[in-house]
Amino acid sequence: MASQADRPIFVIGCPRSGTTLLQLMLHSHQRIAIPAETRFLLPAYTARCEFGDLRDSANRRALGEWITGRKETKFKDLGLDAAQVVDEIVDGPPTMGSALGIVFRAYARKFGKPRWGDKRPSYFKHVPTLLRMWPDAQFVHLIRDGRDCVGSLKEMPWYKLDVNHAISAWREAIDYGRRYATDLGPESYYELQYERLVADPAGELSGLCAFLGEEFDPAMTAPQDIAKLTVPPQKRWHDRTHTAVTSGRVGAWSKRLEPWEIGLAESAFGERLADYGYELSGAPKPSPAMLGKFAKTAAHRRMSQRKKDLRDRWQRRYEPGPVECLLTADTAESAALT
Repeated sequence: MASQADRPIFVIGCPRSGTTLLQLMLHSHQRIAIPAETRFLLPAYTARCEFGDLRDSANRRALGEWITGRKETKFKDLGLDAAQVVDEIVDGPPTMGSALGIVFRAYARKFGKPRWGDKRPSYFKHVPTLLRMWPDAQFVHLIRDGRDCVGSLKEMPWYKLDVNHAISAWREAIDYGRRYATDLGPESYYELQYERLVADPAGELSGLCAFLGEEFDPAMTAPQDIAKLTVPPQKRWHDRTHTAVTSGRVGAWSKRLEPWEIGLAESAFGERLADYGYELSGAPKPSPAMLGKFAKTAAHRRMSQRKKDLRDRWQRRYEPGPVECLLTADTAESAALT
């Protein structure tokens, strides 16, 4: 088992469940640094076979330049020196997990912190992949009333799918989470509920810190301070992170969703809402046609994910080398001195 400082922290959950708020709370901790979404981790892993054997320093350099130079990623938002990061990757251990870890470690070092993490809601589908690279990772799953997630997704300028996909996303996040709770156990997997977090930040974050093996830092309850420094201004849908933590958006689904959408969501979620203490509205049940359309969407999403999993298993047969991260606190200290 690695030391706590060597254990990355991954924040997962259905989109619009409050993962950005939680990321900022964690980033406010004096020992933890978690950036906004970077969008290079999974693409780099998926393209791992293209970089060849990373024991070749030229291949490590190509990987480093790919991570730091692609416009599709958010590397520039990290505020790091790209050339320096590439050099660290070249000088680092020859694995994909190590190369990616070096980038996040450099971000943590920028803030003088020993521990790093990453946040992206869709990681809930990719926990096995993350564990391949970081076997000792800890996962924090933030759960919010699924109806609020659906209602918020509908209003996002970047969300182009329909309500059936939004409902499916929340149900998938819950079902994946139940599996991880069993498979990973209480040392590696932890659940928080958004409603409790915003109602009692200090109490809920104290429990989270105990799970992470860190002392509670009161600064975590005022994430608006760090939000002003780290949340990109173009992300207007995160404007509320610039203000104090509030319960003002809890239950907003009752105004954001049409009655038929509420009924469809509650039928699709089944017992999952009640299991987390969310009360049903008594909305009219959806028609067979609505349920059929939802079932078709959910089945299509399951099939798409199975295909991705199969492609990954096929790729593993042709990996040019191991992917597990080999960084330790000792290598981090030596990098800081160079």
